[in-house]
Amino acid sequence: MATSQPLNDLNQSDQENGPTEIFTEKAGMRPKCFSSTLQECLFVLTATMAIGQQSFFQGCIVGVTASIGSDLNMNSAEITWINAGASLSSGAFLLTFGKLADMFGRKSLFIIGMAGFTLALLVAAVVPPAVGALGAVYEKPSKRKNRAFACFSAGNPLGFVGGMIISGVASHEYNWRASFWALAVVYAIFTGLTVWTVPADGFARTPVSFEAVKRFDLLGTGLVIVGFAFFSSSLSLAGDAPDGWRTGYVLALFVVGIVLLVAFIYWQSIAKNALMPLWVWKDRNFSLLMATFCLGFMGFSAVTFFLSLYLQEIKHLTALDITVRLLPMVVSGVLVNVICGLVLHRVSNKLLTGIGALAYTASFLILSFMKEDAIYWAYIFPALVLVVVGADIQFNVTNMYVMSSLPPSQQSIAGGIFNTVSKLCNNLGLGIATSVNSAVAHKMTPSTPAIRPYLATYWFAAAAAGISLFMVPFLTIGTQGGDVPAEQDEQGEQEDRGVNEEVHYNEKSASVDPSVIETPIITPGK
Repeated sequence: MATSQPLNDLNQSDQENGPTEIFTEKAGMRPKCFSSTLQECLFVLTATMAIGQQSFFQGCIVGVTASIGSDLNMNSAEITWINAGASLSSGAFLLTFGKLADMFGRKSLFIIGMAGFTLALLVAAVVPPAVGALGAVYEKPSKRKNRAFACFSAGNPLGFVGGMIISGVASHEYNWRASFWALAVVYAIFTGLTVWTVPADGFARTPVSFEAVKRFDLLGTGLVIVGFAFFSSSLSLAGDAPDGWRTGYVLALFVVGIVLLVAFIYWQSIAKNALMPLWVWKDRNFSLLMATFCLGFMGFSAVTFFLSLYLQEIKHLTALDITVRLLPMVVSGVLVNVICGLVLHRVSNKLLTGIGALAYTASFLILSFMKEDAIYWAYIFPALVLVVVGADIQFNVTNMYVMSSLPPSQQSIAGGIFNTVSKLCNNLGLGIATSVNSAVAHKMTPSTPAIRPYLATYWFAAAAAGISLFMVPFLTIGTQGGDVPAEQDEQGEQEDRGVNEEVHYNEKSASVDPSVIETPIITPGK
């Protein structure tokens, strides 16, 4: 079995050990760390499954939420926690594991995280290493990189629908508990694949020692984990608390959570080895993209959760029936990600972001006017198609920009920042939507339509997406992934297919053909 070569972002110190062999590749060629195209494809698939872990979990529970709540005698706030719990654990630990991946190696943490999810559905440890490994492998802009990142971005929508399919079939044949057994089997298989498919780390890893622990931002880790947990808890618990937001423990959790998160931000501004580099937020496009993405994603998480709950509690559909009705999301998700891989380097990403925000807003508005006896094809179907268009376009654009804003050695922490903020917004959206839903439900009379609380959550989502529309004009980004001349990109792909192959060998002092976009892999001279 072939083994992976180290990634190409090696330290300068590795280049000073005598004569070296430098293998260069044109943009668009298969990265040299892969021994075959099959290994490369399986690596992208494994990374896609990594980013889709939480989506798989959420999709798995979305069709059986009512069944779980009924079996465990849960109220609406506790039912929301079934979904929000994964976001909480993921968001709280993403930055931590991202930093650990950059210090001690992505591949080892990748494998540990996949195995951990298989055993306990623990999401947080694997996403940052997956993002970092993908960013380091496809460092140079090219159409090949765009396609790889488009497949990677498909992990969220495909994971969500894949989880629904697993849940629908398993719960129909057995019960809702069988869904999690089936999901564990799927990820056990991919855990084994990571050993072969994920390239070894090419950067100098920090040795595990007491000095390394001292350099790790333990205070920042504690502040973000506890602050995130308290803040998210207050949002989810407020809806069913005895006095709502005036309940003592809800206010205490909210205030303490905010204070700890503010303290975390301040500490990051003065810490020597900060967990999250704050300077990246000074980039206007980065901040605007994150804000635009998160406003839409807040609505996405709220709508998908409460729409599935509506289909269970009001329409009394089974998990399998719900899965069938939500299948348009997977078709739309596949098509959108394929298109994104083809157009990110051709069409203004500012325009694409605007299209995504508009699709979000239109989707939520369609649902906001839905009646209890509404026809599926007139309301739910177009809304499901549009919501995935918005989510996938904005995820592709934002993810590509995030992976270009930090140096390769910090790709994992970049992924941690992006995914931490998205998980925070996921929890924020669910928390606000739960509060809105509960507030409207408490004021209902016997004559009030049962759909009214659900419509209120859709209006909240539409408002959030509408705000994001006003941020798009301030973006200044153009195309992404097209910095390399098209002829070089195409030539690289042709060479990778075996046409006009050439391998450049240079001694340390030799010159390099300037027509070649160089991505060196350094090995000690023989």
